[in-house]
Order: sequence, then structure tokens, then C-alpha cells
Amino acid sequence: MNQPFLPPDDLPPARTTLVDEILHRQLETVAGIRFYQTCGPIMRVLLSNCHWYFQTSSGILTLVIVCYDIESYWHITNAVSHILKRLKLFSNSAKIRLCPPTELGTPWEIEVNEMSDDEIPDDED
Repeated sequence: MNQPFLPPDDLPPARTTLVDEILHRQLETVAGIRFYQTCGPIMRVLLSNCHWYFQTSSGILTLVIVCYDIESYWHITNAVSHILKRLKLFSNSAKIRLCPPTELGTPWEIEVNEMSDDEIPDDED
């Protein structure tokens, strides 16, 4: 393995500190608040019928949506393109992890960059 040519002060820390974890959680919380503010009234109602939150892993922002019933899952799946449009405002590498009701399948993911700009609708609720 090659050693980096940077001085030790310029390298990332070897371990994550408590402060890093707190800042990480605050970032996820603020991303959720800002995302919700960008949504229109219909999207807000759809999200209020599910449990949703942001998480980051390896620098990728992920919107996790957990649907508890088939009706809310169906509505959210029909609105995925609108959600992706909003998510793209935050990161070009963001993704959605959609979790259907437990008895109806397994979670699936779609990344913002998997949809072309032509596939993302202009109008949202």
C-alpha cells in the first residue's frame, strides 16, 4: 500500500471522535429539515404517513423511507421521481432507500444519478 505524501496534520483522523459523531447526526437532522422545507404540501402529507430520516454513509446522503401500510407505500413509489428531484438539490450522489411494509417485500434503493433530467418531472404537487 502506498503511503500518502501529505503531512500528518492534513490526513483524516484514524478514529472517529464523539464530536465527529455529534456533528454527523446534526448534519443528518438539518438535511431532513431542509429537505422537508423544499417539499410541497402533497409531498409533506405523503411523508407524514411514513417514517423517514436521512443517514450518511461513506459520504452518500440517503433518504430512508419506511412505509407501514400498502397505501402509503404505493403513493410514495408513485412520487419517487418527485422525491429524487428534491434530493438532487442536496447532492448529485444522494439516494432513496424505500422500505415497504414488512410482509410485502424487501427494501430497494434508487440513486439520484440513475434518472436522467428528462425523467424527472418539472411539476411537483
